[in-house]
Amino acid sequence: MAKETGRKLIAQNKKARHDYLILDTYECGLVLTGTEVKSLRQGRASLVDGFAQLDGGEAWLHNVHIPEYSQGTWTNHSARRKRKLLMHRAEIDKLIGKLQESGLTLVPLQLYFKDGRAKVEIALARGKKEYDKRQALREKQDRREAERAVSAARRRRRA
Repeated sequence: MAKETGRKLIAQNKKARHDYLILDTYECGLVLTGTEVKSLRQGRASLVDGFAQLDGGEAWLHNVHIPEYSQGTWTNHSARRKRKLLMHRAEIDKLIGKLQESGLTLVPLQLYFKDGRAKVEIALARGKKEYDKRQALREKQDRREAERAVSAARRRRRA
């Protein structure tokens, strides 16, 4: 079988970008069991309630739902077990320092295969207030309206 290349998205957490202000992102490997990998290859996972935590100098991913493999036997995994993240020591040390600040958390943004290996993109994030969310939606709407006006003007010029 040929070796996989490229990037195949499995799951993403769109709500995280809405609820949090993303300060920095990190790409991490995951320690998975065989049935978890097979379930991910079927494209089944959910990052909605997930978060990452640093514990004892190691990074852990909590509450990410990878459903049991349908053809699995007694060796199947539990769907919401905590999974170890593979990061460089320098990245972990840097994150430990940054997480000392109040209001910062680690949230998973995407789960994907990169060259055949499961990766998760986690973000150092600060929670948004309700008025920040409204402001972001207003800016997005204004940008969309401006793009529509520009494209309509171009169409009128062509005709």
